Amino acid sequence: MLLDKRIPARYIFGKVKWELFYTLVIGLLVYYITHRFRSVIPELPIAIPTFLGTAISVILSFKLGQSYDRWWEARKVWGSIVNDSRTFILQLQSFVTDKKAIKVMAYRHIGWCYSLGQTLRNLNPLEKLDKYLSKDDLEMLKVHSNKPLGILQLNTLDLLELRRREDLELFSHIQINNTMVNFSNQMGMAERIKNTVFPVTYRYFLHMFIYLFVITLSVSLRGVQSYFEIPLLLVISMAFFLLEKTATRLQDPFSNLPTDTAMTAIATTIEINIKQLLNDTDVPLPYKPESYYIL
Repeated sequence: MLLDKRIPARYIFGKVKWELFYTLVIGLLVYYITHRFRSVIPELPIAIPTFLGTAISVILSFKLGQSYDRWWEARKVWGSIVNDSRTFILQLQSFVTDKKAIKVMAYRHIGWCYSLGQTLRNLNPLEKLDKYLSKDDLEMLKVHSNKPLGILQLNTLDLLELRRREDLELFSHIQINNTMVNFSNQMGMAERIKNTVFPVTYRYFLHMFIYLFVITLSVSLRGVQSYFEIPLLLVISMAFFLLEKTATRLQDPFSNLPTDTAMTAIATTIEINIKQLLNDTDVPLPYKPESYYIL
């Protein structure tokens, strides 16, 4: 997630460097053709590129709105995970007397938070989970293709065992089970956002319209000297391409990029909250960004 800090110019221009290169080539080529064949190519009214620019702005506004909705929905999902994680531990402490079982399930849930974030980013879902899960748990997870789901199952089975031993009352079991269902639902919502791909043709067509706008604008400005026309084309096209790139990055909030939902930082916050509720001494420090973004 981008922070309220100065974003380096290399990050901004690095996102559109190839688009600007293509724009430069197109601008120089059109400038040469329009001056080489001035008597053949008719003058193009400025109203045509103006109309195209307006249409592109409307399409970009729609795409930015849709992309931000996806990013914000992802953030709300992880906000719900934070709230339910605190509720889960408080419920265990209220309903279960076996402190060892509480700690096992609490640590397992911390591992679930980190594993879910890793899974959504297509990274190793079991990385560094040996701090939170036992060797037997890790061995059982090998048969699961969906590791976070397997962790939820382990906690569910432990709750069932507590119920069988009558260490957990029926009503209390139902209450905690509802929270477990919430975790499963939240994981499913995050997976839906991850797996629902924005139409690729949408981006291709938008790029095609921007390049068409550059061509028509270049033809309309053929009376302007190249030392002014080409930089003008680059600046105007860069604005469009930057907005399009921003929308493209926001539409996938789990892509391990600076625009991601800060899942690692959120999982660290959950770990801090849970360990403090358990009165543990090994409480990590809040996740601190080392740059202009936080993961």
